[in-house]
Amino acid sequence: MAVREFKLPDPGEGLTEAEIVTWNVAPGDTVAVNDVVVEIETAKSLVELPVPFAGVVGELLVAVGDTVEVGTPIITVDDGTGGSPAPAAPAAGSADATDAAGSSDGAADAAEANSEGRSEGSMSGRTAVLVGYGVKQTEAKRRPRKQQAPAGTGATDAVPTPAPDGDPAPAPEASAPAPDVTSASSASGGERTRALAKPPVRKLAKDLGVDLGSVTPSGDGGVVTRADVEAAASASHDDAPTHDTAATGPSTPSTPRRDAPTGGETRVPVKGVRRMTAQAMVDSAFTAPHVTEWVDVDVTATMELVERLKADREFADVKVTPLLVVAKAMCLAARRHPDVNASWDEAAQEIVVKHDVNLGIAAATPRGLVVPNVKDAGRMSMLELAQALGALTATAREGRTPPADMAGGTMTITNVGVFGVDAGTPILNPGEAAILAVGSITRKPWVVGTGADERIEPRWVTTLALSFDHRLVDGELGSRFLADVAAVLRDPARGLVWG
Repeated sequence: MAVREFKLPDPGEGLTEAEIVTWNVAPGDTVAVNDVVVEIETAKSLVELPVPFAGVVGELLVAVGDTVEVGTPIITVDDGTGGSPAPAAPAAGSADATDAAGSSDGAADAAEANSEGRSEGSMSGRTAVLVGYGVKQTEAKRRPRKQQAPAGTGATDAVPTPAPDGDPAPAPEASAPAPDVTSASSASGGERTRALAKPPVRKLAKDLGVDLGSVTPSGDGGVVTRADVEAAASASHDDAPTHDTAATGPSTPSTPRRDAPTGGETRVPVKGVRRMTAQAMVDSAFTAPHVTEWVDVDVTATMELVERLKADREFADVKVTPLLVVAKAMCLAARRHPDVNASWDEAAQEIVVKHDVNLGIAAATPRGLVVPNVKDAGRMSMLELAQALGALTATAREGRTPPADMAGGTMTITNVGVFGVDAGTPILNPGEAAILAVGSITRKPWVVGTGADERIEPRWVTTLALSFDHRLVDGELGSRFLADVAAVLRDPARGLVWG
């Protein structure tokens, strides 16, 4: 039988390495062409990788948490063809590798499609593929997992497992993915047993530092449940010496428990998205001369517009927030002052004015800050912009923003107001000339009217802070741009005149 190696493909966007986040298979599993076998994290996003050939998994060559370079073998598959070892999957640098994953758009789209295709493949007969691996008209199947039987009895097939929220899950079908498996040493000798757990439970165990193999399962068919993991984590914490650092919480690996003892320290490796963000911010802060200007704005009319749009049937299927109006105001102001929508070409010593507004929205995720952007936002209607923002933020929260969505941005909005912050001095996204920080929108006393009609009323007020690259944008241009954004938020009807 021929053993084939699957090498880490090139994720594109100039990335040269990735971290292994989750293995979806174990040695002995049967895989079909385009089955997703591993989830990796690059410096920009999470990506699911499908295997380009079928067979039986032989060995996982790298462990979860390892960072490997493009072209490194990560898994072996016995294709059952016999003879000498077959050629390995295309590595980085070859022509096939360029086709396989050179396009970050295609890799990300295929990864997303694959996650859906695994549940629908049995109906359509078509399995999603990573770009360059080809299309195979087949149903992705995996060998049913065997449940460990008590001594003296035969092994039994796995039974339907409960969903993470406690509701019973439907019976497994040929195209449905089986629960994730974590290998662990059994108590008796050196045998390896498999702990069955669904992906959300597996992630919770990883965040809490719980070894799934040591957890006693309470779910149907011997499946480890969320409650099992939390109980194991609690027991481990109670038994831990008082001088140890506390276990990490379920939200982010870097968040210490509130009841952690004083003293000591916790070291968190900086890699993936966080490392890329840190480097980008250092490059931007010490390359572009930043200037930040502020303005307080009465946005009562904007809040009233938001409420009217929420009640509009045309906007029934999208999320309407003040950020939507801010995004539209940015696009309108960029149309009036196109020189703000630019970048600095250091090599040519030129200012490059962009014709399209690719509006970035800074999003905080458990894996760090990402700034995906809405392509050509300046030409979108309010409804189209709302739909684009909704899709963009949903993908970002899942940690699956493809690298292509984070490339090519021209200006950015960062909404610090959602954290109750009034304002800040944002750092430019590298390659961009402007970033707008939107503070919290709160009720404040405000002077309205003029002359004899002047009075103080409670109004919705926010603070806008615009940082810009002073090499491209001088004080006058930056001030006019910020004033126009504020004018639209103060009176959204002005957008009809400028639009």
